[in-house]
Amino acid sequence: MFSKFTSILQHAVEALAPSLPLQEDFVYHWKAITHYYIETSDDKAPVTDTNIPSHLDQMLDILVQEENERESGETGPCMEYLLHHKILETLYTLGKADKLIRLCGEVLATPTENEEIQFLCIVCAKLKQDPYLVNFFLENKLKSLASKGAPNVISEDTLKGQDSLSTDTGQSCQPEELSGAAGMEQTELADDDLSSSLDNLTVTSLPEAAVVRPNQDYNLVNSLLNLTRSPDGRIAVKACEGLMLLVSLPEPAAAKCLTQSTCLCELLTDRLASLYKALPQSVDPLDIETVEAVNWGLDSYSHKEDASAFPGKRALISFLSWFDYCDQLIKEAQKTAAVALAKAVHERFFIGVMEPQLMQTSELGILTSTALLHRVVRQVTSDVLLQEMVFFILGEQREPETLAEISRHPLRHRLIEHCDHISDEISIMTLRMFEHLLQKPNEHILYNLVLRNLEERNYTEYKPVCPEDKDVVENGLIAGAVDLEEDPLFTDISPDNTLSNQEWLGSSPPATPDHPKNDGKTEVHKIVNTFLCLVPDEAKSSYHVEGTGYDTYLRDAHRQFRDYCAICLRWEWPGSPKALEKCNLEAAFFEGHFLKVLFDRMGRILDQPYDVNLQVTSVLSRLSLFPHPHVHEYLLDPYVNLASGCRSLFSVIVRVVGDLMVRIQRIQDFTPKLLLVRKRLLGLEPEGPIIDHITLLEGVIVLEEFCKELAAIAFVKYHASSTP
Repeated sequence: MFSKFTSILQHAVEALAPSLPLQEDFVYHWKAITHYYIETSDDKAPVTDTNIPSHLDQMLDILVQEENERESGETGPCMEYLLHHKILETLYTLGKADKLIRLCGEVLATPTENEEIQFLCIVCAKLKQDPYLVNFFLENKLKSLASKGAPNVISEDTLKGQDSLSTDTGQSCQPEELSGAAGMEQTELADDDLSSSLDNLTVTSLPEAAVVRPNQDYNLVNSLLNLTRSPDGRIAVKACEGLMLLVSLPEPAAAKCLTQSTCLCELLTDRLASLYKALPQSVDPLDIETVEAVNWGLDSYSHKEDASAFPGKRALISFLSWFDYCDQLIKEAQKTAAVALAKAVHERFFIGVMEPQLMQTSELGILTSTALLHRVVRQVTSDVLLQEMVFFILGEQREPETLAEISRHPLRHRLIEHCDHISDEISIMTLRMFEHLLQKPNEHILYNLVLRNLEERNYTEYKPVCPEDKDVVENGLIAGAVDLEEDPLFTDISPDNTLSNQEWLGSSPPATPDHPKNDGKTEVHKIVNTFLCLVPDEAKSSYHVEGTGYDTYLRDAHRQFRDYCAICLRWEWPGSPKALEKCNLEAAFFEGHFLKVLFDRMGRILDQPYDVNLQVTSVLSRLSLFPHPHVHEYLLDPYVNLASGCRSLFSVIVRVVGDLMVRIQRIQDFTPKLLLVRKRLLGLEPEGPIIDHITLLEGVIVLEEFCKELAAIAFVKYHASSTP
């Protein structure tokens, strides 16, 4: 009411006062507006409760009157003043400081919170439709105050400078560059730099973001970040959806402001850290692995309604749900924003929170933290976040490993060592983590673990083939071998699922009259049958049980190899091994820490628990599936000429078989016991009295099955490479 009375009184005074020239009257009204911002103490008062609308109406009337009094196309002194002194830009800046957006989320759990989030989400949706408009939501600033609730700061001296603005429309103004949002037209400022100073309006920030933020404010993001902390879960999810829309906008200026001038990175990582730390010190690894798939927008859980509840399930679901949100946010984000967000997760969460847990010495702590890492590896889908996770686990090194430097990346070294831990549970969990890591679409994983050590093929040496090879294979076949070339399983392979110009199998053994290179069928059968005949007949038991033949592995091998080919095609791997004359065969060969541990465990397959053996062979079979010629040669070619002191997967298995043949002689009724153990493992026989040498017998069964699996993989890879 008082403001309306003041406005009426002002109009009366103006009506009685002598008329001024239009330009002086125009300047008077503009000064009245700037004086308001100098003298006001309530920067949140609605503009309708002030004299500003009245002065703006008067200024508009003056401009209309001036235009009517002048000839068409001629600019009057009032319009010149408006343009020279950037009045429209100044009004725009003042308007931004009074945005409704800034008020949203300022106080949580208010009665209007639902309307606030609806308004913000509508704005986000409109920006998604027309991304360029986001530039008008980026506010320039010179500095940011750290304390929450700091008042907006406008330089009184600067605004008072309006009093001395020249009324001479012909006077030139000193231009200054306005550092606005990218893509916005650069403007010139008057010498009072009013517009730039009015841009320096600070924003209420989240408590954890009490840091100096450069260049710009992004109030739309700040309000949404506030609302993600709402006690109402529906409001928080809506705020997360709004952020998801904003991070996906393609405007570079918005992406930069999002990561550098807001606390989005801190929100993601701090919440990840707090939810991770809220987990119990000990959670059953099986519970971590089998807890239902988590979707960040559906994080609703009732302990009373859950028949499969376990201690810490609520906390685990909350952590996995928020990790899923971070993953999806980075997946949808504009490229530079995605990289910045993923690096923040790497530095502030992976290194800052997870690494100390993975490096601890408590077996219980190691098991829980490794199970959580395994779950996170399985869950990640964003390529950018996956890259940071891979660098966290394995490091960025790509040069060949040496035995003296295997601990160069401490976490990688520790995790690989855990694959051969005294605790079988820790060994199995870590091996499972690596197995899932190898299935991720990231080239650095296999290169860091294996390929960098095979690049020079210095595990081989030139060596002519011995005549004794004839005793191993006659015409490429072994008595009783099945001809698989016409196997109907592979008639459905299309050219899209094959790799062209690849000769993995045809690359070895060296071409000689006894081993013609052009007989690919002979070569594949030699390799397949070599693996099938590795385990002697007296140690085999599968032929006594129906449905456990070699062909049972073919379909799985075909499907898995097709999946690996689809992942690896974009990595442009060579189709054939690097020519030996271009390789540095004199360099000392080290298979690398990862393969060393796997080969060591494979060498102890007859003395390890059944579950450990299954996991070791599972990882090795995964490695064998990769369509790289060096991996194939080193892991699947029994005829490769190994350099002195080198070992391959085949040579390790040969040593195990040699040990097995000696130990078989000491076990009475070996074959019946072996068959009984196999039937018990398959559930064909009920559990009964403990059988002597159970560990060795189970190891023999795993060894036989592993050799059949390797044979199937070799055949599938040959067929894929030879299909036109």
